[in-house]
Amino acid sequence: MYTSLYITELQSERRIWVYLPNDYAISDKRYPVLYMQDGQNLFDQRTSFSGEWEIDEFLDTQPDAGIVIGIDNGGDARIREYNPNDSEEFGPGLGREYLHRVVTILKPYVDERFRTRPDAAHTAIAGSSMGGLISFYAGLFHPDVFGSVGVFSPSFWMVDSLERQLQSLPANGYAHQRYYFYGGGKEGEDMVERLRSVQAVMDTKLGASVTLRVREKGIHAESAWRRMFPDFYAWLRQSS
Repeated sequence: MYTSLYITELQSERRIWVYLPNDYAISDKRYPVLYMQDGQNLFDQRTSFSGEWEIDEFLDTQPDAGIVIGIDNGGDARIREYNPNDSEEFGPGLGREYLHRVVTILKPYVDERFRTRPDAAHTAIAGSSMGGLISFYAGLFHPDVFGSVGVFSPSFWMVDSLERQLQSLPANGYAHQRYYFYGGGKEGEDMVERLRSVQAVMDTKLGASVTLRVREKGIHAESAWRRMFPDFYAWLRQSS
């Protein structure tokens, strides 16, 4: 099932995918919610860029599945939309505006129409590559909204000053949050090294709990992220 959200800044009709657990229609309970970037790649092979994550197929096998909200990317605007920092190569970043819309328009829409558990402890956000970058910033910018954050193969290379940005944030101000980092050994020599560097600052300065998963043969592709999603979801449910 899916619905649409209109995002004024991007002047585009945005498709929102809504996964509801198998028991949603026959229960009266409330569910945790996971928001995910690049909705085109999550549920349907026909709309995916290079293969889907098969999230619905996986969650249909889980007795304690929650709600998943997939947000389609903005196509040509994707890189700017998923980057809150300005870039000489790609132009002004739209990431802050994008996250503002997710938090102030989409989340209230979801919480009003579905039986959610709206507190931060039961609200997560995740994405891969550029989607991993903006999901990471979602946790930093809105720690009162997202208690858990999934960061798959993030494009940290876009932000040379990332560690300095983290050092400027309040000490231990993120102690209530959990982060799941994943990187593949075949994604380039800097991927895992940078994840470890950011993890160190998150642990020592910000107080956040960071779990790092590394697959030595992992590549930068939907197939690798699909393979890791069950591990991420098991980690996520530990906090729900």
